[in-house]
Amino acid sequence: MLEGSTGSNSNSFSANSRVFWAKSRSAMKKIAILQSNYIPWKGYFDLIAAVDEFILFDDMQYTRRDWRNRNQIKAPQGLQWLTIPVQVKGKYHQKIRETKIDGTDWPEAHWRNLAQCYRRAPHFKEISEWLEPLYAECTENHLSPLNRRFIETICDFLEIRTVISNSWDYTLVDGKTERLAGLCAGADGTEYISGPSAKDYIDEKIFQEQNIKLTWFDYTGYLEYPQLWGEFAHNVTILDLLFNCGKDASKYMRYV
Repeated sequence: MLEGSTGSNSNSFSANSRVFWAKSRSAMKKIAILQSNYIPWKGYFDLIAAVDEFILFDDMQYTRRDWRNRNQIKAPQGLQWLTIPVQVKGKYHQKIRETKIDGTDWPEAHWRNLAQCYRRAPHFKEISEWLEPLYAECTENHLSPLNRRFIETICDFLEIRTVISNSWDYTLVDGKTERLAGLCAGADGTEYISGPSAKDYIDEKIFQEQNIKLTWFDYTGYLEYPQLWGEFAHNVTILDLLFNCGKDASKYMRYV
């Protein structure tokens, strides 16, 4: 207790201090919202690293032949898809979080393909020490938690400390832009950082009305890194960068 203060004043001071610091912490909070992807490309992780909280928006409808359950690696024959089999027959309107994985053989097959394509990469041994067990321990029945586990493990390796949450941690409202702005407000965000493709449908006025700054993320300007198998390709899984560069991956990223 401060000298000369009373107990009630001290309690008031402490309460006011907590409010002050709470406001200070949330005064500049950046939010990004995106559907979960399977072993995403490096730009996805740069977006995570650029914000204070990254919300996995898996309340969105699952879309076929998209990045939710597949990604590309580089192989001697060219780009190759790694695809998690999921149950889609008759499930035309299911959400990503409702999408079930179909079968149990895919983790072994994915790891075998990765090992075949990247065993000559300089950092294959280093990355395989934590990545191979990740595949061996796949027990998830649904796509969302599996994607999140891979994303969080890769973030740990890259030392990305951003808070990752799920959209169902918050109250969802109707409307495309209204829902995004509502998630930002629910997370006490003051700035929403969006991928540039959302310019086609986001209503900027709704963010202005909620006093949330809207910023467009820039995915251009990435440097090429040493890469196996022919012509350089940017839009492959980040595992390609990790196998080839290890901890030096951050030199070829913008926010890590």
